[in-house]
Amino acid sequence: MRLDGEPHHVSSPVSTGGKGNMRTRKLFTAIAGSAAIALVLAGCSGGADGGSGSTEAAAETPYEVATDVTLEGSPTFDAMTKAGKVTIGVKEDQPGLGYLDAITEERTGFDIDIARWMAASLGFGEDQIDFIAIPSQNRESALVNGDIDYYVGTYSITDERKKQIDFAGPYFETGQGLLVKADNDEINSDKDLAGKTVCSVTGSTPIQNIKDNYPDTKTTEFGTYSECVNKLLDGQADAVTTDEAILIGYAADNPEELKVVGEPFTVEKYGIGLPKGDDVLREHFNTTLTDGGDIWKALYDQTLGQSGTTVEQPAVDNY
Repeated sequence: MRLDGEPHHVSSPVSTGGKGNMRTRKLFTAIAGSAAIALVLAGCSGGADGGSGSTEAAAETPYEVATDVTLEGSPTFDAMTKAGKVTIGVKEDQPGLGYLDAITEERTGFDIDIARWMAASLGFGEDQIDFIAIPSQNRESALVNGDIDYYVGTYSITDERKKQIDFAGPYFETGQGLLVKADNDEINSDKDLAGKTVCSVTGSTPIQNIKDNYPDTKTTEFGTYSECVNKLLDGQADAVTTDEAILIGYAADNPEELKVVGEPFTVEKYGIGLPKGDDVLREHFNTTLTDGGDIWKALYDQTLGQSGTTVEQPAVDNY
């Protein structure tokens, strides 16, 4: 089953194998088991060339749109106020996190709901949000150039990225994993990658990790993870690597042909990407996340947490 923009239909959850860290494993099981339910919740990002958000908000919105918001000293907020809208960069090909249904044009996922929540905290309702899908390699430039106001989409916080932009959060934690064909018995963990071809997204943390730390592994890169999954299904790649939370969504869509193997071999902390130096907006988002634990849990429960398992909200990093 190729991934060419058609909506995903989850047949069943997928087992990742191994004992692993119980908290992490519970999270991944939750994602696999809840992908189908997450897809029917409203809200995600724009098409590949941008676009507006769905006219319907999430099924249950555990927050209200703030009124009379002022953020003195935030040029990003000033630009939003002048435009009368907020423009948010997102992903649209990640079931359960950031997904665009090609038929209904509804946008769903935990990342998208976090993006909506942050917009509401600034006083912007659903009809004042423009979601734009930004490829991983273009995220920093989109923020630097002012194409988007902020970015929410499996965006790992790294020191290298902090040189160009700032991050609020983290709002979520996961780890890098491997997706292979279901009949592959040669790759069982990252220790089996020597001589293999691994695919990931250009500009992503996972592909750089493979290049830096797995010198005997071949790499191939594309603009989206869906393209990598297609290359895997076509036999042009031996594995796809990115955050395991994302990979389990793909495996759950196609359990007869795909599986996730091994244990996570990194720790990835997702942050909200912001223009460099906008400390006022970063502090506002961090305060919103810190004070909104009940809201965070509600958003998680209605997306990734539909299987009944839970995870802890990570503490924000007020650097």
